[in-house]
Amino acid sequence: MRYILCLLTLCLGGCSVGDYHYSSEAHQRVDMTVTGIPTVLGIGTLGTTIPLTAEYSLTAGHVAKYSLYRVKAYNPDCDLAVVYHKNSPNPQPKFRNGMIGDKINMYGYSFISAMPVASTGTNLINTDMINSWNKAGCVVVATNAGVVQGMSGGAVYNASDDSIAGVIVGYAASISDKKSGKTLYKDVSLYVPYAGFKDWLDKTLKS
Repeated sequence: MRYILCLLTLCLGGCSVGDYHYSSEAHQRVDMTVTGIPTVLGIGTLGTTIPLTAEYSLTAGHVAKYSLYRVKAYNPDCDLAVVYHKNSPNPQPKFRNGMIGDKINMYGYSFISAMPVASTGTNLINTDMINSWNKAGCVVVATNAGVVQGMSGGAVYNASDDSIAGVIVGYAASISDKKSGKTLYKDVSLYVPYAGFKDWLDKTLKS
């Protein structure tokens, strides 16, 4: 597999990229959390969490830091965290890492409307997203699915079997080849894939 190192420009001042729509299904899959300061997806007051167990949820690290939830653990490399959150008695989410070219569905909450939203798209490329929340070793997946402020921490599902492929962490105006400088993709959403946090998540839930 060819790995492209890319230069990312985070759209901190924008509201969204791509298409997304209201979704009652999103309401069943993810929860809304309130924050009050700038996030990776822009200045907003909402974030999203993914139920894991009766007492824990998974979200983006920057959402966890500024939410009202107590944090159990932050991922050491990527923008992820497990927080204490009361959920249904037995959520039992199924996780599976996706592949480049796979169809995916994204679920979260919109800062603009405070409503559950969803989008669909395709996994485009593996890349990096180096900032204060993501270290050089953290690989993220770029997709053409739409994303809006507030969806940070939301779930990315594999369309083929409805398993969770990863966690939404941001978006970029463009991705360029590091060697040639050629723009490969524009206006992409970004998520941390399950392969990048599986071991950490298993260890965190067992501790």
